[in-house]
Amino acid sequence: MDRSQVDSPVADGFVYASLAQLMALEHRVRGLSFLARQPLASILSGNHASRLRGRGLSFDELRRYIPGDDLRHLDWRASLRYGKPFVRTFTEERDRPTLVLVDQRMSMFFGSQRSFKSVVAAELAALSAWIALHAGDRVGGLVFDDRQVRHIKPLRSRARVQELCAAIIRSNHNLSATGPDAEDETQLDTALRNCIALAGHDCLVCIISDFGGASAQTLQLLRQLSAHNDVIAMQVYDPIALALPEQGRVMVTQGELQVELEVERRQVNRPLGAFLAGRLRDVADMLRRSQVPVMMISTGQDPLEQIRRELGRLTGVAR
Repeated sequence: MDRSQVDSPVADGFVYASLAQLMALEHRVRGLSFLARQPLASILSGNHASRLRGRGLSFDELRRYIPGDDLRHLDWRASLRYGKPFVRTFTEERDRPTLVLVDQRMSMFFGSQRSFKSVVAAELAALSAWIALHAGDRVGGLVFDDRQVRHIKPLRSRARVQELCAAIIRSNHNLSATGPDAEDETQLDTALRNCIALAGHDCLVCIISDFGGASAQTLQLLRQLSAHNDVIAMQVYDPIALALPEQGRVMVTQGELQVELEVERRQVNRPLGAFLAGRLRDVADMLRRSQVPVMMISTGQDPLEQIRRELGRLTGVAR
């Protein structure tokens, strides 16, 4: 694939992402892992009911006990039958599918600091794909915007990660403030249904979105997906949702309609601030009720450093 067909002159890395930007992240994920064996500060430990299982173990053989074998693997039934100790041996699965579900809808085309949510989502998707590939897993994904869901079948290769990143870039570059409003508010649920059908069992699924339009149906789909798969949700948010500036103007756009608001006015600041903070809080609460581990990722900071903190790997690999 010709990279020049994917990248564009507007790809500044903040409003629009570039393929080169996503590919370069491969060299920054060393030491990061989504496996369950994480430090106590990890997002995957603590009160989360759904922890990552890591790769599975497959039964290899039943053989006689050799001094030094793990006593937990003793097969008592076989040992009693033959009058000698026997152990079951297992081999770790070499790989498993990782699916990266990444949101590039119009609701993601916003940012007040550093980068747009759509760009941060693209970076998170690439980071997740590189982490999984370096763990020896097959990598694929689903990229969805307001019109369609693109499927990339999992495969263990750099070329497949590049294909996933290229699909993200295509959707990312189709975003525009002059574009039409989203006609289907259930596109997130549509993407989740597609993911459930594609994932099957024992996949690692990374869902990267602002979760705009999430509903009771979304909660049900998340629970269904996580029943047989390991799922991580990365909720991308803009800092303005937590604290509006006390003065100045904010441009709010919805497709071709643009409105400039004076945020220092009390009748604007309080209702808008309450709406944004409340929406963020409601989505975060919904994700917690799904029992899916959640990473809160701000557009105002480097996504990689936030993933480092969330995974509890602050020593050794943090820079």
